[in-house]
Amino acid sequence: MSALLLTLADIRLSIGGEPLFENASLNVGTRARIALVGRNGSGKSTLMKIAAGLVEADGGERFIHPGATVRYLAQEPDASGYDAIGDYARAGLDETGKAHEAEMMLEELGLNPSLSPLKLSGGELRRAAIAQALAAAPDILLLDEPTNHLDLPAIAWLEQKLRALPSAIVVISHDRRFLETVTNDTVWIDRGATRATGSGFKDFEAWRDKFLEEEEAALHKLGRKIAAEEHWMRYGVTARRKRNMRRVGELKSMRKQLREAKRVEGGPTFTLQAGAASGKRAIVAEHVSKSYGERKIIDDFSIEIARGDRIGFVGPNGAGKTTLINLITGAVEPDEGSIKLGTNLEIVSLDQRRARLKPEMRVADAINDGTGDWVTINGEKRHVATYLKDFLFGPEQWRQPVTALSGGERGRLALAAALAKPSNLLILDEPTNDLDLETLEMLEDQLSAYEGTLLLISHDRAFLDNLVASVVAPAPEKPGRWIRYAGGYDDMVAQRGSAPGLEGASAKQKQAKQKSSPENPKPAPKAKLSYKEQFALKNLPGEIDTLQTQIAALKTKLDDPDLFSKDPALFDKTAKDLAAAEETLAEKEEEWLVLEMKREELEN
Repeated sequence: MSALLLTLADIRLSIGGEPLFENASLNVGTRARIALVGRNGSGKSTLMKIAAGLVEADGGERFIHPGATVRYLAQEPDASGYDAIGDYARAGLDETGKAHEAEMMLEELGLNPSLSPLKLSGGELRRAAIAQALAAAPDILLLDEPTNHLDLPAIAWLEQKLRALPSAIVVISHDRRFLETVTNDTVWIDRGATRATGSGFKDFEAWRDKFLEEEEAALHKLGRKIAAEEHWMRYGVTARRKRNMRRVGELKSMRKQLREAKRVEGGPTFTLQAGAASGKRAIVAEHVSKSYGERKIIDDFSIEIARGDRIGFVGPNGAGKTTLINLITGAVEPDEGSIKLGTNLEIVSLDQRRARLKPEMRVADAINDGTGDWVTINGEKRHVATYLKDFLFGPEQWRQPVTALSGGERGRLALAAALAKPSNLLILDEPTNDLDLETLEMLEDQLSAYEGTLLLISHDRAFLDNLVASVVAPAPEKPGRWIRYAGGYDDMVAQRGSAPGLEGASAKQKQAKQKSSPENPKPAPKAKLSYKEQFALKNLPGEIDTLQTQIAALKTKLDDPDLFSKDPALFDKTAKDLAAAEETLAEKEEEWLVLEMKREELEN
């Protein structure tokens, strides 16, 4: 059993008279790997600051082992007061070796130590702060959203470093794949208390759902009914070829009802506002190129995007992902080639920098562009305060200026503003930044049901795998060339042999990235339906409905008592058509049922 380095016991804290923590605890042992999770506003960052000694609780105990060192990576690092980023990265690293390690990490992260912090982007400043924290090799490392604004190569680099680091680690992150990779324990903050799961984040969602199911006795009856239906699904149909589609549909509806009922109290409940259908071809780009100065960002790129396509765009920061999307959607003129936009397009964009959120505007003005305090969502007129409540905003916040919001609240506000507008082509640039896991799950659910075309830039690998059917990434070792790969993020990496931006890594670095420590093995990719199976599962219900309509029409024709005497040949043909249609229907229903059961098993 590992020795305890840091203990928080019975922590109590109120903010503005409202209790944030009533019974929160945290135990950090040597080489711990803890994911600290909970929805926005639950107090994750505050509890981490209490652990770091930066915030004093109203009650409870904080114990740190004598001599133990702590490093805290803030969600928004501050390098003010330093002339160069190298000075900031070396701050507090008295030992020559550690200072040199910080400089090496800056180099690995592509940062020039002589740069002024005033000239750095948010992502670059975060890289410098990560170099500072990791180079210290503290006994306890506290990381608050370390992957925010990092690209995929930087996230892979960070995962490798953390796996090799002897420090105990407590991390807050919305990046599920990152948490699965680096943690072996999870602490959940829920309604002012903490609960440790005893396992890594990869098991958290199943654990949380089980906990909530057991906690809410009112759901037990529904749970028993579902269990009975699942028993019928698994054993009652084995002797039948034709499946009872109505009963399967009812089971699916009950499962959805159970999932919604099990959501943590106070979670987000937003919906997407759908626009009218666009033309079948949303975008056709032919041999387009774009350069800035002597640098060619896009070189001879062609793509055809059909209505309903879901495409992810990935690559290192600065590769040109945003430029590429702006190019093919007509926001930027190409130097060469042609762009044709389809008919009836209603385009809504969420930009990475949330530029539409002006600091001086009211929160409500971000939703309705300053036209009033009401907004229409899917035909329903709602007050902005009611609409914002779905995104976890308090009733008084709609009057506040944007400057009063936290980073997470600004992320949710930008999302609320984008989703309030009807669209059939949705462009999301890093939508998961600053979102808590529950809001992320809800966004994923809504986007899964979105019937329009989706263009998504994201460094969240799990988010991409769960949503997109193809990925556009820069070609290996060919600046300006982009390739469209079938499948999600993991499928793209499998086809390329490496993640974008990691092609130049040495064999030793690649081996280190693939190697996992014995205490924290790298999880295997999550099993999922193939894209052929996903396509079939999506389209089979429509085919089944068509067949049922055909069968009803054929039966109506055969019900004519005079048909056989008037036209025996037509009667025979209709009877044969009916038999063939019924056989095809049985096959389609069976295929759908098998795929649906497989999907449920994989999700569970």
